[in-house]
Amino acid sequence: MRVLITGGGTGGHVYPALAVADELVAHPRWHTTEKDIAWVGVAGNIEEEIIDRSNYDFLPVASGAIRGSSPLQLAKSVVHLARGVREARAHIRAFRPDAVLATGGYVAAPLILAARRERVPAVILLPDMEPGMAVKYLSRLVEKVAVSFKEVTQHFPPGKATVTGYPVRPALFEQNRYGARRNLGLESEGLVLLVLGGSRGARSINTAVEAMITRLLPLTQVIHLCGLEGYPHVKATQERLPNELSLRYRVYPYLHKEMLDALAAADLVVARAGAATLAEFPAVGLPAILVPYPYAGRHQELNAAYLAAHGTGVVLSDDALESQLESTVRGLLQDTERLQAMREASRALAVPEASANVAALLQRIAGGRS
Repeated sequence: MRVLITGGGTGGHVYPALAVADELVAHPRWHTTEKDIAWVGVAGNIEEEIIDRSNYDFLPVASGAIRGSSPLQLAKSVVHLARGVREARAHIRAFRPDAVLATGGYVAAPLILAARRERVPAVILLPDMEPGMAVKYLSRLVEKVAVSFKEVTQHFPPGKATVTGYPVRPALFEQNRYGARRNLGLESEGLVLLVLGGSRGARSINTAVEAMITRLLPLTQVIHLCGLEGYPHVKATQERLPNELSLRYRVYPYLHKEMLDALAAADLVVARAGAATLAEFPAVGLPAILVPYPYAGRHQELNAAYLAAHGTGVVLSDDALESQLESTVRGLLQDTERLQAMREASRALAVPEASANVAALLQRIAGGRS
């Protein structure tokens, strides 16, 4: 089966679809090789950076969100989208896919529109608890929408959505905590706090963690992914610490393959509530303090509320970080019974077969084409 995949803008959109690609290649029942898969995305976006580290080809197209504060910006977006559709149609004619898999809003629009015109069946993979405007519109043009949870099906007409679970990299289910800590140069015993701001960092989380770091490090080792923009400032903070504390504070702008170790090594995570939190944290049974990004629409709030309702996380608002983050972190790390209950509740949400479920859906819509 030959599949074109599209989507991006954030790692949370790329990695679930990449997990499906790896599933298709890993098991002979899908009749798919690495050369039968290619990724269509916007050059220079995070999807190109991630896919360049894989064995899949990257095919660039233009795209643009249909929005803007002026008629000129809107016109530019429409021109970019029209060009992207032409480029995507050319990729389809050259690659001859049996199906298309899309995730990630407007970045996916050119390929979905092109697939519709070229009569190639498509599936949208929706990681979040609620579709954005782009997904709502594009869902009308595809055969199926793969959703992570039953609650999400209410946003689509009957029969349009299929509950598959959220695909994650299989290695997450195989990680060993002590091996992960060894790989990151951490002490094997004691507590580990992971701080994430997503692939682009989070200034408010970085600032709150820096403010409390000298008081926190005697209690726990800290892995801090602060984003490229925040890295120089956070790294300077780490270098000013006494040596015995500095060794317990690991600062990175971003992690790729080592991200699996960071997730597995941690006892607690402080993070935004992007789509990946709904599956990657449960895959390793990781309790969370979730801080929805206040300018991301409703979807991060809904993601955080879902995890909190299932006992896997605590939700803090962005403007409460300065006053409440330290006490919340300390309270959870020092309450071993609650932390264990959250860990077990998190693992209960994991769906290890999600990638295979999406692969089967692709095979079904491809029908006799593959």
